[in-house]
Amino acid sequence: MKIMKYIFLFVMIVLGFYACKEQGRFEIGYSDSEPPSPPVYHGVYKPLYGGARLFFDIPSNKDVLSIDASYLNSQGNTVRFSVSYFKDSIDIYGFNDTLEHVVDLYAVDRAGNKSTIVPVTVKPLEPAIMRVVKSLIVKGGFSAFYVDWRNELQQNINVYVDFSYTEKGQFKEQQLIYTSTDSTVRWFIRDLDLTAQEPVSIKVRVEDMYGNITDYIDKGQIIMLEDEIIPKDKWSMPENDGISICDSIGGVPMAFLSAYEGHGQDVIDGIIDDGKNGNFVHTGGRGQTGGIANTRNVPYNIMINLGDEYELSRIITHQRYTHVGGTDLRQDYYGVENVGVYAMYIWDGAADGSEGVWDSVSMHKIPFPVGKGLTDMDYKQAGAAGDMAFLYPDDPKFSKPTRWFRYQALYGFNSNYTNTNCNCLSEITLYGRKKK
Repeated sequence: MKIMKYIFLFVMIVLGFYACKEQGRFEIGYSDSEPPSPPVYHGVYKPLYGGARLFFDIPSNKDVLSIDASYLNSQGNTVRFSVSYFKDSIDIYGFNDTLEHVVDLYAVDRAGNKSTIVPVTVKPLEPAIMRVVKSLIVKGGFSAFYVDWRNELQQNINVYVDFSYTEKGQFKEQQLIYTSTDSTVRWFIRDLDLTAQEPVSIKVRVEDMYGNITDYIDKGQIIMLEDEIIPKDKWSMPENDGISICDSIGGVPMAFLSAYEGHGQDVIDGIIDDGKNGNFVHTGGRGQTGGIANTRNVPYNIMINLGDEYELSRIITHQRYTHVGGTDLRQDYYGVENVGVYAMYIWDGAADGSEGVWDSVSMHKIPFPVGKGLTDMDYKQAGAAGDMAFLYPDDPKFSKPTRWFRYQALYGFNSNYTNTNCNCLSEITLYGRKKK
């Protein structure tokens, strides 16, 4: 035991020595006027999309804090990158062409002194924003269109969409901007109540965080698909009292929706929770089967009898806005017990649900609001507007005729859409057309 104690003390002394040594690197008020030696560049770099990775040897000076690289971009602004003295490479981005560029590589010490500059000539691959532009897809749907793109480097980019149309003889035009660092994005531009005789003309361009912006790319014209809201006056749902009664359709049990402040019928009554009316459903955590003995929150299923056969096109869902005791402006939107990911099914079988199967349609993740400096009011407005999804997002179309629709809650918003505590929902609204 004594030997182990001595070993432990020795290790602590050594660690303390190096900690003090490193702490000296960051002394407050430290100053000198002697610049560090420059990093040693051996002429090796790796071309990147819109950039390059430079490899170097770190100078031997003990007070070096970082290795920096900078260049003058096409707008006349200096773009600078920095890595700690632990690194032996540095990535630089923001070039808007594939020509040769000269980059200044240098070391900086803790007093702010810069070494002499090592000029490095690089030739980047295709600019990152051009790759985003090439991936852009615009597709028309039901009273909306969407823009898809890929952002492999996950850089902060702005996508500008300019669109114009003539509605009831009046010309209109808009510009919208979407900011994102996600690798894949689908952006819906919705609530365009246009007919097939009122096409939309669309142009897009992409801007990166380094000041580069593409020319406008003409995406031509798209035609809106027409549908209508399905009236709820004949809607109904199977029973589940949370104790013993639990009706099933096709072997799938109906969820219990009336725990705590929740009321089962509130999800199909056309009234959106506004924080005052308490209009939402709550499973109380009894999701998997709906029975009182169940302890799993998800999945749970809400099955709706539409009262007649319809061909479905899209869905709009509204989250619960507030819970008992909620006080802030944003309240529960995009968090606290709301559903963030759900699946959709339609019934292929007898109208009374006695025989048939559930056909899987698609799964949808409600996008989290994005943008710089979003306020609680922005979240509130986005949540109050509801989230729209096409039943067939990659190829917008009507479903085959069905009398039953099934909504299956899978995950909440928290923990990057892995939270299973998503007990609440305010409203489900469906669009389509009556069976022809």
